[in-house]
Amino acid sequence: MQFLDKIDDLLEYVNKMDSSTEEETVSILKKELGDLKWIPNPGRQTDAYYSLADVLFYGGAGGGGKSDLGEGLAITAHKRSLIMRRKYADLAFLTDRTIQIVGSKKGFSGTTPPRFKFDDRLIEYGAAQFIGDELSWMGRPHDLLYVDEAAHFAKQQIRNLMGWVRSADPNQRVRVVLGSNPPLSDEGAWLVVMFAPWLDPTFANIAEPGELRWCIVNNDDEDIWVDGPGMYSTLTGEFVTHDTDVKIEGVSSAMSRTFIPAKLADNPFQDTKEYRAQQDGLPKRMRDAVRDGNFFAHRKDHNLQVIPTKWIQAAMDRWTKEPPENSKMTTIAADLTGMAEDETKTRDNFVIAKLYNYWYDKLVVIEAKDVPFGKDKAGKITSHRRDSAKIILDMGGGYGDSTYEHLKNNNIKAIKYKGTTKSLAKSKESRLKFFNKRTAIYYQFKEDLDPSQEGGSNIMLPPSNLLRADLCSIRFDKNHVDAKVLKLEPKEILAKRLGRSSDYGDPVVMANHAQKTHSSRTQFFSERMPKVIRSRRMQRHSKWPA
Repeated sequence: MQFLDKIDDLLEYVNKMDSSTEEETVSILKKELGDLKWIPNPGRQTDAYYSLADVLFYGGAGGGGKSDLGEGLAITAHKRSLIMRRKYADLAFLTDRTIQIVGSKKGFSGTTPPRFKFDDRLIEYGAAQFIGDELSWMGRPHDLLYVDEAAHFAKQQIRNLMGWVRSADPNQRVRVVLGSNPPLSDEGAWLVVMFAPWLDPTFANIAEPGELRWCIVNNDDEDIWVDGPGMYSTLTGEFVTHDTDVKIEGVSSAMSRTFIPAKLADNPFQDTKEYRAQQDGLPKRMRDAVRDGNFFAHRKDHNLQVIPTKWIQAAMDRWTKEPPENSKMTTIAADLTGMAEDETKTRDNFVIAKLYNYWYDKLVVIEAKDVPFGKDKAGKITSHRRDSAKIILDMGGGYGDSTYEHLKNNNIKAIKYKGTTKSLAKSKESRLKFFNKRTAIYYQFKEDLDPSQEGGSNIMLPPSNLLRADLCSIRFDKNHVDAKVLKLEPKEILAKRLGRSSDYGDPVVMANHAQKTHSSRTQFFSERMPKVIRSRRMQRHSKWPA
């Protein structure tokens, strides 16, 4: 590009000059750059500034100039911009930086939400501390959306904000830029999924930094990577037409994405001895993430986390594309869901887990609106069922009754599961009691993943960032201090942290529990009968109950 060539030539020229030629240098810069208020740093930031991606993730480490890129784009390349942080209290340094770059406070309003209007440009600053707060920006067009520290946001919030980026001016560039360090918890795992070709080492076709890849979001709210620009079916992901101006029901236009990494060394204005020392002095997990840009090695398990992350990852590393030879499906579990009255609110997915002894098939994920009735869910379950596998249904929330009755009316047995019911089971080692069945099945799944048990663990989990996030996010209740009775935090608190229900993890542990419970006489009785009756029945019966 001619502009970039000029910058490179000027930099080379400036580097050869001494202090006596400072005035001449400044004069040349003013002449060449005109009245530009901001220019990108050479290298990664320049690559990001000129990237053609519809959705750009920039950064992945501290000090790379993420915020400045968002500010610079808003000030020099866009007419109506929205700059977002998770909390309004975090916006002050962004507004201060805008004033510094522009050189004047004229046109700035600090009332909530802050806004800055200068020349023919408008920059608005917003926050969405709680899920749903982002809806206040619905219908307000912006041709640039810049989200600072995007990993602090929930996936649903980002999806909603992206849906309102547009411009009435056909000549105005429209884009989304996400600036962020790696997520420090699994609540931000969606970022790895959204940019899987660059960040997920298990992705089949790894992309280079800055390389454009095209993607659509299918009917299950999953990212489907496609071959290039054009229109694709949201049901099958198949290519339909190159004409992106046509409107066809069930067809979506592919958007381009890319990731451009940037670290402190890529920012000459911040790469100082003092800043490097600050990053070197961070705790190790923060240092790995903020300084080194490591998206996985930085993660530290929460002190209340039930299942260690490394056990979950080991189970995924053991996974094979096909089940072990001669394996049969033993259990199929479904996390049932209802429909939200408001289409803008979160609706949990309908998820099916299929278990072959200790090997899990890939999860079946279906959007709630595609299975609105019990008969629809029952039909999906039976279509995926093999080998007369036991069926277990999550009856929480009252969503499972219709599905259960439909299966029953068709002479298909199903096991009811409700996590709030009491459990008489105990932990293997310390014989601790469980507050309810939900606590029991998650703790038992932890025990089955334990590599230190005799023979180790043979459970194989399908690689999935969302499944990993669900299983890692299960925590003990911090307010429950009775060490003799284990209790998980309420699902409502978990859903608030995740921004959704744990509908990927729940059917996985349900399937494991159902298989164990219905193959063990002791557990069969312990889950169903009071202690005295259980003892008498076990003395009188020599055969297994049906």
